[in-house]
This record gives sequence, structure tokens and C-alpha cells, in this order.
Amino acid sequence: MSANADQARPSLRERKKAQTRAAIQTHALRLFRAQGYEATTIEQIIEAADVSETTFFRYFPTKEDVVLRDDFDPLIIGAYQAQPPDLPPVPAVRAAFAALFAHMSAEQQAEQRERVALVLSVPRLRAAMLDQFAKAMQLLADAMAERSGRRPDDFAVRTVAGAVVGAMMAVLAAMADDPDADLASLIDQAIAHLEAGLSL
Repeated sequence: MSANADQARPSLRERKKAQTRAAIQTHALRLFRAQGYEATTIEQIIEAADVSETTFFRYFPTKEDVVLRDDFDPLIIGAYQAQPPDLPPVPAVRAAFAALFAHMSAEQQAEQRERVALVLSVPRLRAAMLDQFAKAMQLLADAMAERSGRRPDDFAVRTVAGAVVGAMMAVLAAMADDPDADLASLIDQAIAHLEAGLSL
């Protein structure tokens, strides 16, 4: 294994933290599914996940964060940065999503769909998600600026990043209409539409 590969591989501590965070979320989703989001308490999640209160709040400051926080955005940015440098921004984003979903297990994809459905069904989560979209747009703008040699606050960069995030919002609307829809396919269709120039 090369030195670069060693540097890219998460440390044992980071892997354990990711496992703990994922375990808490898995138990929380199971409880939300069984008894509803509002009826589930943080104390019940802590007990089900067999972690201390301190550990829970280290990973998730609020109950909303258990649903909304994940590694999806950083993984997308990493997959985007791994695309060939001569690939234009929107096709690079499309390829990044395709690469990410190709490496997700069926269980991971099902959990992602479940979380999306939960967010769409709980008004408080839908409101909090808007803040997440703003952060995602900035992350994507930063990555696009780096690839293109422009500034992250360049209006054109922000416009393209915002268009991608807008496409994700359209995907969520489609998922609200059909919770069983294939998330990866919808994302690919939405970004393909951007890539084609947004004609109707």
C-alpha cells in the first residue's frame, strides 16, 4: 500500500467513531419506524444503542441531528474531486453520485431512502434540512472553485452549485410523491437534466 493510500485510509479511532455514530443512527431509525419520530425520546435511543448520554450528545447535539447528520456530503465531495480534471462540473457531479451509489450496499441505500422519507414526513426535520442544503451548496461551491481555479464566492460557481442543490430538492419532491422510487436513479435523472441544459 502506498503512503498516499495510508494517508487516505481513516485511522482506527476514526473508524470506531464512524461505527458508533452509525450504530446510534440505526437504532434510532428502528425506533422511529416502530413508534414514530415524535414519540421516540433521546433516552430511548441511548438505551437501545447502549451508549452513555455523553457519547450520544458528542455525536448528535439534538434528536433532529440523528436523522440529518451523515457522511453523504463529504463522500460526494470526495467522489467529485476524484473525477478527471477535464470533466465539466455538472457531468463530474453526475459521475460522482453514480460512483458513490455503486459502492453503497443495498442496506445502506435502503437506510438512506428511509431517512429521506422520515425527513419529508416531519415538518421540523424538513425545516432543518434547508440549512443543510445551504451548507451542501457551499461545500460543492468550494470543490468546484478548486477544480476550476476560481474563487468559492464567484457568482458562476455559486450558480452551478446552487443548480445541483436545486436538483436535489426536486429529487426530494419526487420521493415525497413516491417513497419507493429509486433514489440513485432519480438523482442521476435530475443531474442529467442539468447536464442537458434544463430544457423542457
